[in-house]
Amino acid sequence: MMKKNIENIKANLSEALELPMDIALDLPRITIVGSIEVNIFNHKGIIEYDNQIIRVNSRIGIIKVIGSQLEIKNILSEEILIVGNIEKVEILS
Repeated sequence: MMKKNIENIKANLSEALELPMDIALDLPRITIVGSIEVNIFNHKGIIEYDNQIIRVNSRIGIIKVIGSQLEIKNILSEEILIVGNIEKVEILS
């Protein structure tokens, strides 16, 4: 109950200050470009990585990218760029 109230306060504050919700609430932002690229901002690290599955930890759960010829093209502390033949992106809470 208390956690939900804090989240509501953060959301209202974000709106009042015109801050992006993903930053204010520590949520991931996932951008998908066709079936060739997935960009994940605000991640919490890589859990699994091979050329068919990449699992990335986030505040809301595990982001699972499934496809073929997957590779991590760029990784920074706040951002991961995955390229390849992307078939599916799932969020597992």
